[in-house]
Amino acid sequence: MTQVTFHTSMGDIKIEVDHENAPLTAENFVKYAEEGFYNGTIFHRIIPSFVVQGGGLVAGMEEKPNRDSIKNEADNGLKNLKGSLSMARTMDPNSATSQFFINLKDNDFLDHTSKDVHGWGYAVFAKIVEGMEVVQAMAKVETTNRQGHQDVPREDITIENTTVQTV
Repeated sequence: MTQVTFHTSMGDIKIEVDHENAPLTAENFVKYAEEGFYNGTIFHRIIPSFVVQGGGLVAGMEEKPNRDSIKNEADNGLKNLKGSLSMARTMDPNSATSQFFINLKDNDFLDHTSKDVHGWGYAVFAKIVEGMEVVQAMAKVETTNRQGHQDVPREDITIENTTVQTV
């Protein structure tokens, strides 16, 4: 089992990655973490009672260059429950790269229901095992609009360092 810890400007978040049910997505996320890609990125979208999103932008709302997108594994049976991590994507179901979101509550409407543009859903690949209180604190920060993005924390919340370990 792989655990990834984000050491953020608000505290540590320990994540357990699900290689069994989401092998491609888990491998993609762990590779980004091992490469240090997430270091210096910000949580750029926070919507209370919904999600906290990060993993692709740095201060100033600049997007980091990603690897190619991955196949959507939302049909893996995992649910968008509070504390789970899913891949962020565009309207194209197979467009996820590095960005992820943490569910602040059970968001069943994000789950896979069918293999079409309306039902693909968002691929759950991990869950928080320590530090959900840090994520809950993030959900309470003041947000604003910045450079065409909505729900951006007024003050940057940064992933300062990432630790990956096999347990």
